[in-house]
Amino acid sequence: MRILVIGSGGREHTLVWKLSQSPRVRTILCAPGNGGIAQAVRCVSADPQDTAAISRLVLQEKIDFVVVGPEAPLASGLVDTLKATGVGVLGPTKSAAQLESSKVFAKDFMRRHNIPTADYRTFRDPDSALACLKSPEARYPIVVKADGLAAGKGVVVSRNEQEACRAVERIMIAKEFGSAGDRIIIEDCLQGMEASYIVFTDGSAILPAAASRDHKAIFDDDKGPNTGGMGTYSTDDILGPDLEREVLQRIIQPTIDGMREEGNPYQGILYAGLMMTEQGIQVLEFNVRMGDPECQVILPRLQSDFAELCEALCRGRLKDYKAEWNPGAAVCVVLASGGYPGSYSRGKVITGLDMAEEDHRIAIFHAGTSLQEDRLVTNGGRVLGVTAVDRDLASAIMAAYEAVNKINFEGMQYRRDIGAKGLKK
Repeated sequence: MRILVIGSGGREHTLVWKLSQSPRVRTILCAPGNGGIAQAVRCVSADPQDTAAISRLVLQEKIDFVVVGPEAPLASGLVDTLKATGVGVLGPTKSAAQLESSKVFAKDFMRRHNIPTADYRTFRDPDSALACLKSPEARYPIVVKADGLAAGKGVVVSRNEQEACRAVERIMIAKEFGSAGDRIIIEDCLQGMEASYIVFTDGSAILPAAASRDHKAIFDDDKGPNTGGMGTYSTDDILGPDLEREVLQRIIQPTIDGMREEGNPYQGILYAGLMMTEQGIQVLEFNVRMGDPECQVILPRLQSDFAELCEALCRGRLKDYKAEWNPGAAVCVVLASGGYPGSYSRGKVITGLDMAEEDHRIAIFHAGTSLQEDRLVTNGGRVLGVTAVDRDLASAIMAAYEAVNKINFEGMQYRRDIGAKGLKK
């Protein structure tokens, strides 16, 4: 197979890394890729949201299969365009991608299909939203969400009225996230332990992936503003068999069935962000692609052929695919630029990668890097994902941080408590 991976982050590097292990794969291209991906496969300068350019690339390179990594091309309808050419694609159509591209669509969908989620209200103008936040009925902490895509940063958990009103002003008045803030949701703040649950589906059969847990906040102990994700870990006991069965029955199956019934059949990867509360498991959000950095711990635990999985899903034969998972644990620590998630500098030289990767338990996935005169330099907020796979969580955490200590670039920052929640449990 000749495969094209769309995207430029750590998730896409992981996809390339895993696909390259398949004997069925002859060639992999990535558009546009990054410095680390370019060291493994050929990268092509193409805008993932330029559907015409991607379609031409698919035809010119005789691509058999396309794996779409990020959410924006899915939301803009890239899958619809590519499927019209006859090429196989991993990803949902534009209409199905509304589960992520519109928080309002997702919440209304969950309400229609009795999928457990927090109570919410939708607002189109800031004055009404601010009035709601200042009313005696408002209960804090409270969550303010931009309706559209905001690179994982459009959700603000506000401890008090002042913080909530500031979030509305940022999203709806200052337009910090552009048109994503034309509408917002104000919802109850759920309390409990979070989990990321990801499944593959061909619209009928459902194949669960190993569960994982993301760390969104920039600083240790979940303090500071949200980011795209500062690290994650994956173990089998994040949910356990009973809770996993409940998630499949009460959340995943009704979502797949409901989308099909409403004329938006869902095929691809479905990510449910979950909160395990005292009242039971509830959905925080849906994503319509592999999480980042969740991908960096899930695919390293997959022992089966990922290219075969993609092909089975695309052809509606997922029920015939048997997945095997590493029974141990995986941990990914994200190394970010100084200043992230705010403004940050680029072009900082990265050292120590070869030394870190001497350990067979370690894989380093590039997110924001580029090559300058044969040197790897920083080129984004999240720069690297250092992943370790080992027999148990404690061993994987130790291996990951041993590797992190060998890497350096000016301003490098990272959380020092990735996986600690799992050890406490």
